[in-house]
Amino acid sequence: MPTPADSDLLARVDRFAAEIVAAVRESVMEIVQEAIEGAGFERGNRKGRASSVRSAVRAKGAKRDPQLLQALTEKLGAFIKNNPGQRIEQIAQALGTPSKELVLPVKKLIAAKQISTKGQKRSTKYFPR
Repeated sequence: MPTPADSDLLARVDRFAAEIVAAVRESVMEIVQEAIEGAGFERGNRKGRASSVRSAVRAKGAKRDPQLLQALTEKLGAFIKNNPGQRIEQIAQALGTPSKELVLPVKKLIAAKQISTKGQKRSTKYFPR
């Protein structure tokens, strides 16, 4: 038969376990909230939300809608024109788009000689021509 000390110990262990579960749950909710905000899903941010949802829904290796790609390319070109000398990470954050989604539009703008680059790899900066 459990002694009062055993019952007290079990009650303390249960409370401690409940506190840990609550702390983990709160931590996970904060991480999820930060991830949602970083992906452009904030409430009222329809533009970031639509492009993020479309890119998230697109299957790996699937082609993007040409109209969406063209719109993103134009948006990127305008951003670089208004904000010269920024790196792709900075541009992606400002546009609310993952940087890997900007690879093809950047290549298109470079090929069309609408933008130029200085630097290499992650330190590449983009300038209008």
